[in-house]
Amino acid sequence: MINVFIADSHPIVRLGIKQVLDSTSDFKVIGDASTTTELFEALEKVSPDVVMLEMDIPEINGIATLRKIKQDFPSTKVLMYSGQSEDVYALSTIRAGAYGYLSKTADVDYIISAIRKVAEGNMFITNELAQRLAFDEGTQKPRRFFRKLSTREVEVLKLLASGKRNKEVAEGLNLNEKTVSTYKARLMRKLNVDNLVDLLQQAKALELY
Repeated sequence: MINVFIADSHPIVRLGIKQVLDSTSDFKVIGDASTTTELFEALEKVSPDVVMLEMDIPEINGIATLRKIKQDFPSTKVLMYSGQSEDVYALSTIRAGAYGYLSKTADVDYIISAIRKVAEGNMFITNELAQRLAFDEGTQKPRRFFRKLSTREVEVLKLLASGKRNKEVAEGLNLNEKTVSTYKARLMRKLNVDNLVDLLQQAKALELY
């Protein structure tokens, strides 16, 4: 029996996934949560084989939540899923320790296959993502990750990732420091992080170093 915990902010999504999994003989949903507070309180009491974690779960962003699960509950495997396409977050979540990444538009059979594979301790990723992960640094850049960022935002992120301070970024791009701060806040929002450390981690995942 594969014990699954569902962490998603939408009650109808949690109910839908639960009904699908409960109708399958080898799955048991042992709990669900709508926030990260509820999730971590539950994980102190139950030990799921797989946590299905929504990227946009409230309170702590998905990648930070994933890292905390890996640190505090290392035996629990995490399958991330999101309304965003694989191009947006998949690479960074896998590199942060997720066992797989699913789009919320995935077919039911695909979801079931993913959970089974993750429960066995295997990665569940598409062939395209596997190829992307296999590339050596500098050989091929996953340009589609930048679709959600403007050219100027990418330039700011590259300079921040290289260790430049706001003042140096401003000088390098002929901007004022306040504008750089605005870009930094926008980047954090678009890349779903809430601090500079995680922003730079995302830059690394996007192969900007």
